[in-house]
Parts: sequence; structure tokens; C-alpha cells
Amino acid sequence: MAKIGIFVGSSGGVTLAAAEKLEMLFDGAKLINMEEDYEDIEQFQEFDVLLIGSSTWGQGDPQRDWVDPLYEMDHDEPDLSGKKVAFFGAGDQKTHGEFFVSALGKIEDIFHKCGAKTGFGHWSTDEYTYKYSYAEKGGKFCGLPIDDINQEELTEARLIAWANQVKKEMKI
Repeated sequence: MAKIGIFVGSSGGVTLAAAEKLEMLFDGAKLINMEEDYEDIEQFQEFDVLLIGSSTWGQGDPQRDWVDPLYEMDHDEPDLSGKKVAFFGAGDQKTHGEFFVSALGKIEDIFHKCGAKTGFGHWSTDEYTYKYSYAEKGGKFCGLPIDDINQEELTEARLIAWANQVKKEMKI
């Protein structure tokens, strides 16, 4: 059975709530809150599967608890080959539609650069209205966007569908 780590940075609580739901949907998954439980980039090595959660802030930036780990990864390039990675995170497509969930795309770039196998959990852009997203790659989001400001009623169903999709794609 694959060891699954859910690493999450959340300021407003939406991405953390999503991570807690995903922890229930993925048997045996371990939730690592980037603010409280994260130690260093070596922690990624403990898992076969990484579910990476971050809200988007400012001009498409990852949540603040991701800043130092991503900087370190971008410069040290740890070997994450063999790791299967999927992304999820919160954003507001109406008020901040010019950078909607762009943090997911930025984070994916760094994990991919470190050799992780990304490409899992890509999500349709249908049912979202936004101006631009760096997370949109090849006509789909590179992970699951969660918008509890404008579409809270869709969040739980999206999380369940995304979890099932990721399990199937990763064969876990």
C-alpha cells in the first residue's frame, strides 16, 4: 500500500478543511500542516504519494508556509523521482480571477523540476469563471481548485470526485 502524505499550507482554513476531508478519503494518509508539522524537505521522502495543498495569495503566490520550503527545493533540487504528486488549493475566481489558484501551477513547476511525477488530478476548467490562472496548463487546471467564496456548495462533491480520480490515475 502506498504511503500518502498530505502537505498543506492554509491561512484562511479552506485549504486545511479540504486536506482534512482528503485525509478521510485516502486510507492511511498522513496530514502535515506546513505551519505546525513540517520539518524539512526530507519529510517528502517518507511518502510514495504527495498531495500538495496551498491557497493562492497576492499575485498568484503560494501560501506563506510554503515560501521557505519551495525556495529551498528550487535551489537544492532534492531528488523526488518516483514520487507521485497531485495538487489542490483554494482561490477566489471572482475577486482574484486574474491569478485564480495560480499558486498550484508555481508549486507544480518546482516539484516537477525536482523529478516528481506530476500530471495527476488535472481538473476541468468548466464551471469556473476567471481571467487567468497559471495553474491552467493544456486546457485544464494542474490540480483541484476550491472556491468556497463563490461555489462552496460544490466543494465536497469536487473533493470526492477528485480523490477518486487521483486514486484511479495513480493506481492506489
